[in-house]
Amino acid sequence: MERVRNIGFIAHIDAGKTTVTERVLFFTGRTHKIGNVDDGNTVMDWMPQEKERGITISAAATACEWNGYDVNIIDTPGHVDFTAEVERSLRVLDGGVVIFDAVSGVQPQTETVWRQANKYGVPRIAFVNKMDRSGADFNHTVDMITHRLEARPVPIQMPIGAEDEFRGAIDLIEEVAQIYGEEATAPEIMPIPAELLDQVAQCRDYLFEKVAETDDALMEKYLEGKTISKEELKAALRKATISNTLVPVLCGTALKHKGIQPMLDAVIDYLPSPDDIPNIEAIDPRNGETVTRATQPDESLAALAFKVAADPYGRLVFIRVYSGTLKSGSYVYNASKETDERIARLVLMHANHREEVQELVAGQIGAVVGLKNTFTGETICDSDSPIILEPPSFPEPVISVSVEPKTQADQERLEDSLRKLAEEDPTFVVRYDEESAQTIISGMGELHLDVLVDRMKREFNVQAQVGRPRVSYREAITEHVRVEGRFVRQTGGHGQFGHVWLELEPLESGGGLVFENKIVGGAVPREYINPVKAGVMEALDNGAMAGYPVVDVKVSLVDGSFHPVDSSEIAFKIAGSMAVKEGLRKAKPVLMEPYIEVEVVTPGEFLGEVLGDLSGKRGRVQNIEGEGDLQTIKALVPLAEMFGYATTVRSLSQGRASHSMEFHHYEEVPDNVAQQVIVNV
Repeated sequence: MERVRNIGFIAHIDAGKTTVTERVLFFTGRTHKIGNVDDGNTVMDWMPQEKERGITISAAATACEWNGYDVNIIDTPGHVDFTAEVERSLRVLDGGVVIFDAVSGVQPQTETVWRQANKYGVPRIAFVNKMDRSGADFNHTVDMITHRLEARPVPIQMPIGAEDEFRGAIDLIEEVAQIYGEEATAPEIMPIPAELLDQVAQCRDYLFEKVAETDDALMEKYLEGKTISKEELKAALRKATISNTLVPVLCGTALKHKGIQPMLDAVIDYLPSPDDIPNIEAIDPRNGETVTRATQPDESLAALAFKVAADPYGRLVFIRVYSGTLKSGSYVYNASKETDERIARLVLMHANHREEVQELVAGQIGAVVGLKNTFTGETICDSDSPIILEPPSFPEPVISVSVEPKTQADQERLEDSLRKLAEEDPTFVVRYDEESAQTIISGMGELHLDVLVDRMKREFNVQAQVGRPRVSYREAITEHVRVEGRFVRQTGGHGQFGHVWLELEPLESGGGLVFENKIVGGAVPREYINPVKAGVMEALDNGAMAGYPVVDVKVSLVDGSFHPVDSSEIAFKIAGSMAVKEGLRKAKPVLMEPYIEVEVVTPGEFLGEVLGDLSGKRGRVQNIEGEGDLQTIKALVPLAEMFGYATTVRSLSQGRASHSMEFHHYEEVPDNVAQQVIVNV
């Protein structure tokens, strides 16, 4: 177990994750030819859409061996539209390598993945890539990690040269120089050049000081001026990394094959094995109590399904085994669904290639063929000791389009393909709009939906017509109201009777939907409480203004009455629904729209044009930072105004500006805009 590492490469788009992964696979002997993103021949970006666009869309898993250690790797996407892939990967990984562009430093999506890693407590090391590019600055990147990410980076390497003079790095712990040639070979180990000795001494002093701060015994030695051995330093740094106190920083340029081997050594030396991770905590569904499981093969089984892939050869469920042993051909229990499942086959993945195995033990990541009813975030375990592991959480979709089959023959295939794609991707939502009689698909952005529609055409042979993108608006209430819902039907013989009083009150942004039963006594019998709740939740799916889902509201059942003969579950469900619809009309509803955080990097000469355009889109500029000739603008802008912005920003800057977008929050729509939205609906 201590010779296993489960790691992921995470970063902003185009920082070099896939390029690093390809070099890792080559230097570990897993592949014999180095793939390049620009040539479309990488092992990890195997989907046709990935090859064409030169970006990672789906997190791909692989495994390799380095110095006797098994390294399981997940290469994640960098584009914000595919943030769910990063989220679920980080949920099951023990460690991460965060890759930084030496020129751009900390970029917007780097901040997002860093927050995701913080949420799951994933230890990290940093790799400053592209040291050979014009404008590369190792120290500036380390400073940005400190200030923007509020982390504590400690360089364990010092670059030798930069830009076109980058030749290698100095290992500050081993006190040697690692010089790289032009070929994809191991670095040549040499003594430190005399002219760099003073600088190395300063860097080593800083390293010793930062590591000593995390270890009392080392601090004592450091203050007394005693010699600290390499072994003591490494052990203390490993402990500090695993506890998320420090982040070791290395450097290189993956495209020129420089810095990969020391980075792999750092993965082994400083990132945790499954043994180093605390016992996993879970919930016992029988009593709701918290239980723990040790990462041991002889414990009861506990595994988390973190990804589903629709495959031409069958449905693949990716899992991380936390405790126990999973065997091919065995029966397991899905504690989330309370159903039994059979494991047909177990495989280890190498991108889209499979390697069949007979068992997966605690600490391993693999995939299962044969699980028919297991989906992302569900737990499989032994039926005699069921537990539920914490599932990954995913953001709500913010953009929608209508999709219709071109021919009658495409209709059935369309439904099947949408179902399979929705199984794979928790941020892809499909619903049927009764009023417009259209199928509406929702996702995280224009690129996200574009890729999914392209997959429908290629993988499932579905020809579909796609409508214009639409924003996923929401509705909220602004006043506290008390309303009555009364459903009475008397048709001779057995009738229907349901009667409730509800209170609706607005919650803070992000408060969600809350239902509370405040009835004391038997005004509404206990068996009718859940039907009332079901009616309430159903009614909240369609707001009073434009039929959009209602958010941030608390509904309390405060009173009611029943009939001993005529009352039924359906009557109380309808009464609850009627009361909510009445309450939504009375509570002064407002329309809410998604705002996104936009970061535009533009040459200074185009700053005025870009700012003018953003303000014309109802944007609010949050910050402007200058770095040389480049200006970085951060602004909050309504998503509705940002369709086709990639083309706009190119034309404003003669193609020299770049931008990135990320969902930020929902906010009330101004009255004049709200009226237009309602008219369009």
